[in-house]
Amino acid sequence: MTGRANRMVLDVADRRPIWAAPEWAIEEIREALPESWELHVVSEPTDGSGDGAGGMGGASESVRAIRGARAYVGFGVPEEVIEAGAETLEWVHTGAAGVGSSLHPAMRESRVRFTNSAGIHGPPMAETVLGMLLHFTRGLDLALASQSSALWDDDPFLDTDTPVRELSSMTVGIVGYGGIGREVGWRLRALGSRVLGLRRGDPTGGESPPDTDEHGAVILRGDGGLRRLLAESDAVVLTAPETEGTRGLLSGERIAAMANGAVLVNVARGSLVDEDALFEALHSGHLRGAALDVFQTEPLPAGHPLWSLPNVLITPHVSAVTRGFWRRQVDLITGNLERLLAGQPLLNEVDRARGY
Repeated sequence: MTGRANRMVLDVADRRPIWAAPEWAIEEIREALPESWELHVVSEPTDGSGDGAGGMGGASESVRAIRGARAYVGFGVPEEVIEAGAETLEWVHTGAAGVGSSLHPAMRESRVRFTNSAGIHGPPMAETVLGMLLHFTRGLDLALASQSSALWDDDPFLDTDTPVRELSSMTVGIVGYGGIGREVGWRLRALGSRVLGLRRGDPTGGESPPDTDEHGAVILRGDGGLRRLLAESDAVVLTAPETEGTRGLLSGERIAAMANGAVLVNVARGSLVDEDALFEALHSGHLRGAALDVFQTEPLPAGHPLWSLPNVLITPHVSAVTRGFWRRQVDLITGNLERLLAGQPLLNEVDRARGY
């Protein structure tokens, strides 16, 4: 049987510079460890894209270091890590909020405690959502179209049927009213928007009545709540995790049920949306516009029809990018380390059955 070592493996040398752990973050984690512990900092680059699906190979430094270790922190938790540390690992943590790539058979069968970074990405993603909504509500897409042709054209702004409006006059529906959704919601409430937040359905299968959160958002649940949200919202924001229950959530039928002239924002996962139906709704004018940070295929292929639409804002899966990530991440990691050693419940422990 492999002997247990008081070792944490830190596998966060992400190939994308903004996500790689800075030296100060590594040192704070090292200082938080008890004197009897060691920190192994993996030097091999890793790939945290796709919730860590890029990962690393079975012969990597991480797998060698994990044998006998008690804790692992990475961007995603590869199957090889769980298998190599099966006899000693107590806790694994992913720097991603989504855990789809980490819920492989080895993880589902393991009893290791598994935490994610839900909420860490909330502030920058919420600000991205606000920017995307303002892009359409204040007509910045119209201004950019004229600018590209060096054309001074105020007609789209001054017409009686102008799409330009104020967020304070709008109802915004947020599908997936968890950590990220709440960050979006309270910012919109501060600007005067009416907010509808959709949470997962009643576990008993019944229809729970709406309630209100501390910021004044109306909380809806279940299929009935989704139907109401789509019908009443001037803009719909997707912040739900990718699970068996959310894939294909915004089907063609549900896109057709959205209010005429509504805006769609997706910073969740591309798998939630029927992209063909979305294209048709945008092309026909049923929807005012769509701001999309995620897609079914990434990178979005050069010939994809969504590139051609003037009422689509495309960003390359960067809604969470921020220089504030590692401050919040270090606080979460060191806080959970303290809880682990004290035998206390961990923050952000993943429900493997639900997928988040």
